[in-house]
Amino acid sequence: MTTEQVEEKVRETLRAVALDRVRAPGDLAEKVVRRRSRRRFSQAAGAAVAVAAITVGAVLGLGGGGAAEQDRPVRPAVSPEGWKPWQNDARGAGERGCLVDGSALYCSGSRYDVAKFDANTSERLWTVKVNREGDGPDHAFAARDGVVYAYRNHTADQEPNGDYMGGTDLMAVDADTGKVLWTAEMPQDDRTDQAAMLIDGAVLANTPTLRTMSALDPLTGEEKWRHTWDKGIVCQRGVLSGVPYLLCNQDTEKQDDTDVIRLDPATGHAEKVMTMPGRQQFLGISGDRMVLIAAKSAGDKDLRLTTLSGSGEQTSHSYRIEGEPANSDIVGDLLISVSWKGKASAYSLTTGKTLWTGPVGVKMPDKDTMTGLAAPVVPAGQGVVYFVGPTGDLSGLDLRTGEQLWRGHADTGNQKPGPAFGDTPQLLLYEDVLIARNGSRIVSLLPQIGD
Repeated sequence: MTTEQVEEKVRETLRAVALDRVRAPGDLAEKVVRRRSRRRFSQAAGAAVAVAAITVGAVLGLGGGGAAEQDRPVRPAVSPEGWKPWQNDARGAGERGCLVDGSALYCSGSRYDVAKFDANTSERLWTVKVNREGDGPDHAFAARDGVVYAYRNHTADQEPNGDYMGGTDLMAVDADTGKVLWTAEMPQDDRTDQAAMLIDGAVLANTPTLRTMSALDPLTGEEKWRHTWDKGIVCQRGVLSGVPYLLCNQDTEKQDDTDVIRLDPATGHAEKVMTMPGRQQFLGISGDRMVLIAAKSAGDKDLRLTTLSGSGEQTSHSYRIEGEPANSDIVGDLLISVSWKGKASAYSLTTGKTLWTGPVGVKMPDKDTMTGLAAPVVPAGQGVVYFVGPTGDLSGLDLRTGEQLWRGHADTGNQKPGPAFGDTPQLLLYEDVLIARNGSRIVSLLPQIGD
């Protein structure tokens, strides 16, 4: 897909999602494809499947969430050994986003594609400089076995008019030294969570063509196997317990059926698990189940949530969108949703019932922005779900009842999110410690609950 085709698809998508549930500024479609934003949005949109994912993301505000044990009483937060509260203005190293892995914090910014910080002290340990521009929406997306995986520009060259020439590499970096171990050229500027992901024994990457996923050796980048689907088909990707799955549809506007395909992580052998009715979208992982969502009919607010195990066992429930959701995330067995009016609710994936609804406890962003609300986090076994607002407001709700147990504030500079990608605040976990990021300002604090 060319840049021009991506731009037009983006315009169509943004206009299409301005339904009764999502509202965007009238000129947003043009703003996001202007000059320097062209590359940034191409990275966020990628192929047609990534553009389709924007539609779902705009409606549901997709994001990640941690597992939780909803029946366990709330326990006090405990700080890791050696940790002290800190804040860091990581200009050039943090505004694109961060990833926590153990006691390491890996961030990306305008000057560095990856910068490693000590999560206990915020000390900067090493950096990998960007290849020309560093204003994309991406950051390091995974770390495993001493290797950090991120993206970088394929080239520093530019077009005669000064625009970035384009091109993305998947990059593996030694977590101890910051040395780049290998790179693999991607077929487009897609840096979404669909472009690359970890599977058992490999990195599954959308390379070397738009319709191919290849398993790359995590230490060398050498290809182990590849799987290619036919023209006219679009496939979403997800990983369940280390095993990759594809959700494949005809590339049409019709609400056709979805083929669920399992790929053997060692060989790439493809096996169709089942065909599901409607156009299923991959929503997230709940334990040992994938969570899928589909509209019952075009434009219908009544959706169907389905959990699907690796053995093919599935359970479906109806889920109705009430109002205008700013964010929805899978948290253990729950779908936690927050409306633009600041109402949080917990929906059980097992029973199909809404367990509670109440104030989220943070100031909501303007609903005319593309940012929505940062994904919430849940420390393991604590029984509290934490939220952060764009001005640094923090809130902790009882995962069982929705009661607000704690409120706080992180001085993130009161930065207001705009319509550009990469501006969304983040809330991360280092054990029980909260790490809030907005722009380049990063704050680490321990919520005082249950003392």
